[in-house]
Amino acid sequence: MTSPPRPGGEQSAADLRTRTRVHAAVAELGPVSAARLADSLGLTGAAVRRHLDAMVADGVLESREPSPGRRRGRGRPAREFVVSSAGHDAMASGYDELALAALSHLAEVQGAGAVADFAERRFSALGERLAAAVDPAAPAPERVQALAQALTAQGHSASARPVGRGTAAEGTQLCQGHCPVRRVAEAFPELCEAERRAFERVLGARVQRLATLAHGDHVCTTFVPHEQDGGPAPSPAGRTANQDHLSAPAAGSRTPTEGRRP
Repeated sequence: MTSPPRPGGEQSAADLRTRTRVHAAVAELGPVSAARLADSLGLTGAAVRRHLDAMVADGVLESREPSPGRRRGRGRPAREFVVSSAGHDAMASGYDELALAALSHLAEVQGAGAVADFAERRFSALGERLAAAVDPAAPAPERVQALAQALTAQGHSASARPVGRGTAAEGTQLCQGHCPVRRVAEAFPELCEAERRAFERVLGARVQRLATLAHGDHVCTTFVPHEQDGGPAPSPAGRTANQDHLSAPAAGSRTPTEGRRP
């Protein structure tokens, strides 16, 4: 957990606020380097690295070598940072134990189908709130970007990134760096599937889930193909290990998710 500020010190309180900003930025952008964080937050590299080192020591963040596709130039590549399981727990919205107990009881009394029905109802309601922020007439990339902003407002630390530019697999990758119901979804994956279907309704397009925090990945990743000539978008041929250039896997294939823990 992040260390509390020292009593009576204005600087320690400022440090805590900055550390919270860095923590949230890693959740949204990770895996991310210290240099990119500094640029994004408008902080010095030394300040960012100090907070990163402290949060790694506290177990809030994890540091790792970048994937081969992300390495550029010669020399030792800059390490990248992601939020650890403990770090996600620190960002959780609470009531996890109550929700787990309630859904476990529901499944025991009424069967697994009742959990799926509950998940569908919950995410249908969330989808209606998210849809208010998405213009259905906007181009696909703009719709995904609007959805990411709406999800961030709901506590999901979401972002949108273009992938496969100029190819038949062109699309937008929706990343959620934090999931308020991660612990519950670990036990009940019906929540993740209901969320995916809600995204399809909000975006008016088919989407493909590539990774989830609930399955041990460092980010929830959803691929949204762009429309081609006004018709259905073709299925992407594959994906790379580079998280910034993910595309959906070919039908019937099973490819590793980039953020999965070893």
